[in-house]
Amino acid sequence: MTAPYNAVVRRLALLVASTLAACTASHTPTALPPGNWGGEHVSLMASDAGANVEFDCAHGTVDEAPRLDSEGRFTLSGTYVREHGGPIYDGEPVDRHPASYFGRLQDLRVTLSIRLTDDGTQIGPFTALHGQPPTLFKCL
Repeated sequence: MTAPYNAVVRRLALLVASTLAACTASHTPTALPPGNWGGEHVSLMASDAGANVEFDCAHGTVDEAPRLDSEGRFTLSGTYVREHGGPIYDGEPVDRHPASYFGRLQDLRVTLSIRLTDDGTQIGPFTALHGQPPTLFKCL
């Protein structure tokens, strides 16, 4: 084989190796992957625009795109609504609070907590897995 041919083969091999390395390198997501997330006492349905969250005796919304920082952390604005057992009466006020949802995504496990921004109450943490069904015990 000639020297120029060997040089071309080496360059091609280097290009293929570097392309494969780039494709298999660890990728940190910039957003919470959409879909259903479930765990004990929590159900999360995430989309590119926000999320709906269900708890044993509450529910809430994330009202913005679920973006993550370079370490998988997030702080997102939304609402949190306390529920109660028994009937809901006509005209009964809804126990709704502005909320901050915060936590971290690691692999396909999200840990999240809620801080009610009007009174500082903190709720959680909850852990949910992508594609896992939730285990909820709704208020009766």
